[in-house]
Parts: sequence; structure tokens; C-alpha cells
Amino acid sequence: MFAETDGSRKTIGDVDVLFHDGLYHLFHLVLPNHDFIAHAVSTDAINWRRVNNALFIGDPGSWDDLMLWTMHISPDPHKPGSWRMFYTGLSRRDQGKYQRLGMAVSDDLYRWKKTPVHWQDHRGPRDPERVKQAVRESRSQEADARHATFDAESCFPLEPDPKYYESSLDEGRHWISFRDPFYYHDGKAGWLLAAGRINTGPIVRRGCVALMKEVEPNRFVAQPPLHHPRLYDDIEVPNAICVDDDHYLIGSIREDAKIRYWHTKKIGDSWLSYHDNVLLAQGNYAGRVCRDDKGWLLWNFYSMDIGDRTAENLMPPPKRLVKNGEGMLRAVTFEGIDAYVREPVDSRCIHSLVDDAGPRVEYCRVDGGHLDLACDSGFQAFVFDETLDHFRFQAMLQMKGVGKCGLVFRADQETRDGYYLSLDMLKEVAQLRAWGTGEAGSGEHMMQFRPLQTGFWYSEIRTEAEVQLIVFGSYIELSINGRVVLSLADQTFSKGHLGVYLETAELRVSDIQLERLASPSQTDDHLASG
Repeated sequence: MFAETDGSRKTIGDVDVLFHDGLYHLFHLVLPNHDFIAHAVSTDAINWRRVNNALFIGDPGSWDDLMLWTMHISPDPHKPGSWRMFYTGLSRRDQGKYQRLGMAVSDDLYRWKKTPVHWQDHRGPRDPERVKQAVRESRSQEADARHATFDAESCFPLEPDPKYYESSLDEGRHWISFRDPFYYHDGKAGWLLAAGRINTGPIVRRGCVALMKEVEPNRFVAQPPLHHPRLYDDIEVPNAICVDDDHYLIGSIREDAKIRYWHTKKIGDSWLSYHDNVLLAQGNYAGRVCRDDKGWLLWNFYSMDIGDRTAENLMPPPKRLVKNGEGMLRAVTFEGIDAYVREPVDSRCIHSLVDDAGPRVEYCRVDGGHLDLACDSGFQAFVFDETLDHFRFQAMLQMKGVGKCGLVFRADQETRDGYYLSLDMLKEVAQLRAWGTGEAGSGEHMMQFRPLQTGFWYSEIRTEAEVQLIVFGSYIELSINGRVVLSLADQTFSKGHLGVYLETAELRVSDIQLERLASPSQTDDHLASG
């Protein structure tokens, strides 16, 4: 996991990752200040090392002197071996109510210079001459990671064209959405996407993917929206990718804090929706894509407090993006987790979590490579003997009847506190909860019950599911039939027993693989290891 230093009152924000020469480069916002864009590197996409920050808010009077928001880094198609960073800036001049897009360039991904802008500092026309002179002397004469020089011919910072988009503080919500740039080259032309809003229709239904065309190097001209679903307030952090001649548009939706996508065979045609266009469950946000030597990866930050996305954020391991046989885009487990697998755990050593079975009918039969489990009344869990902290569990579940089943993990033998993962095999719904016990004498507050995340899956045989559960530090990931259904972080419980639970059900658990994982070498609350 990747986060900010515990107690710093800072947290990771929107991320962008670029893979180059065997190294993953992470660029991310730092909340709540938004005063610089941080940079970290990794060889395995899981453990990261901070390097020098990439970009900073501009000098006083600049177009970006208040905050920096989401960025996108891509190779410069006009200068091989160089890179461009498109980023969002806010100015003090208009109290941050107007979002604009700028650009910085680099020859090595470490040292960045802001490109010239047509923005001028008009502050203090009545200042004493000595003050005006001090302002002039303080200004840098060369571009760097803080300062952009002036060029009246520059198209930057980019602003929304009133022909297509909200562009005035008198419109809509009285602040201008024009942020989260993403550069896309289709092999013939370059396009810049952004989170914008059309200038007609219901106020909270105007969110669209704004579009600009690169008509000559580093010069962009507004186009009609690439996509307007006519449903959302904003489509944040848009991405465009092509997989086997199918085009996909990925965006994050504030209304339900999910990452969604649309598809088309040809850009220019209508963007279509599948019945299930959710890539990652609620709490995963600001999804960004990058391509490495194995294909497309999806990155995001996860908010442990969904009510406040400016605190307690972490970046989980990425997900590999694949296209299934029906053309749907799916997130699957990142293969880099394999490098953390250690010794297998004996899954034949198993016992009941609850000792007082009473008159119930229960059994747990170990037969060759599978387990036959049953409990006809009430709750029972059959857990493996060893206490586990970090692990990967894989198995095929086959249920008889219409009862309940699921997994428990990091569970305490005596209190039975831990994580409870409900798997509704008939409705095909997965629900994860943290279930604990409060202090004695605290009344109804002794019952600590927190729903963490819900996800859905689809299968031809509803009573069967191939499950994979990864628990790695505070990161929890559930895949069913190869697709990531749950992806989240929680720090309530750190170790305990893993098992299968039943309520009025019979269950066969086969093809079991249970392996310990090495502990993440970086703790969740430490962004860099040195």
C-alpha cells in the first residue's frame, strides 16, 4: 500500500503512473494542500520510493498559484525522449473557482519546466513604485518547476470554450469544471481530454468529457464533447484506451464514488454502456491507466473514509485490465502479487470456530483434496488451524441448498471478532464487514459492526464460484471467477484465523490453495522507506 506519513495531516490524492525503461513512475497529488505534485518510483508497482517532487504551485500572481490538481504524463510525440505533463491549476485571482490546464516538459521525468503561458500578473496597479520594483526583481527569468514564462502566443493555460462548455462563473454551479487532463494519440492525431461540463441542461446533469485537438505541436483547439452521458454532475479523471481495436473511455463518478467505463468500435461513433460498466467497487476513485510490458494497468486511490476523500487515502496495488469474450472490460489481480508468495499452509488442519454446537447437525470432512462442510442451523465457521496475517486463499465453492455461506478471516477464536465476507451464491453479491466487540459496559456500543464494501459477480452456475482472497497489509482483494469484485483497505484487524462459514447450508470446498504472503516491506502509514 502507498500512503502519506501517519500524523502529517496529509494524504495521497489523484494518481498518474507511467512505465518507462523497467521503472514505474508515480505522480500524485498531496491533500489537502494541493501545493505540489509528488513523484515516486518502483520496480514492482507495489513498494515505492519517493524522489524529488515534480511540480509546485506557481509564483504569486501566476495562473496556478493557489493549487495543483490532477495531472497526466505521456511521451512527447513531437520530441522523442521527452515527456509532457498536462496538469490542472487554480489561481488566487479568482479564488480557485476557475480550473485551467497547463503543461510542463521534461527530458528525464525528474526535472520539469513549465511551458510559457499567456497569463499576466495584474496585481497591485496602485502599489508604490518600490513595491512594484520588488515584485519585478523577485520574478524568475527562466522557466522551472514553479515558474512559467510569458508568451502572448501561447495557448496555455487552456480554458473551456464557451461554444461548447460552461466557461463563466455566472453559469451552472458558479465555478468552472475544466480539469483532469488526459492526452491520447490515435496514431494520426493527438487529443486532450478533460473533465468539463456542457453549457445547457439541468445543472447537475452537465458532466461530460471535454475534448481538444492538437492542431500543431503544443497548440490545442476546443472540440465538441467526446461524451456526455446526460446523467452525472462531472466525469472526473477521464482516460481513453484501445484494446484489440475496441475503444474504452474510463471515468470516475462522484455520485457513487465508483470507476465506470463506456465503449465504442470507432471514436466518433456513440459511446455505449454495458449492463455492468463498473470497473471497481465503491471507495476506489480517480482511476488512471498506464501501459507496461504486459498490457494495461488500472491505478486509483482508495478512501478509507468515504465521507472525506481528503484524508486516510491509500493507493492499492494496480489491477490488470483485460477484455472478456463479450467485449467487456474487466479488472483482474495484478500478477506482481506472485512475488510475495511464501510457504503454503496445510489446509487439511481445520477446526470449528464455535464449540457449542448443541443439537445442530454439523460436519467437516476432509476428503482428499476437498472439504465437505455442513451446518443445518445457526452460524458455524470451519477455520484453518494456523493464525494468518498476510495470505492468499484460492478455492472452488459449490453450495447445496438455499442457505448462507461466506469467509471469515483475521478472526479471533474467543471473541469471534474479525472480517466477515458474505457470499450470496444465488444473488451473486459479496459483502464485507468488520465485526467486533467494544469495551465492556459500553451498552449497545459494544456491538461494532461496519459494512466495508459490496460487489457483484456473474456466473453461469449460480451455486458455484471460484474465489480468490488476498489479504496483504491492510489491503483486501476478492476475485470471483477471475474478476476483482472487492478492492479496499481497512486496519481494524491485523491477524487471526481464516475459514469458511455456513448458515443452513452444505458446501464443498475444492482445489484449495492457501499460501502465506510476505509482509509489505513498507508500512501503510509510511509513504517512503527512507
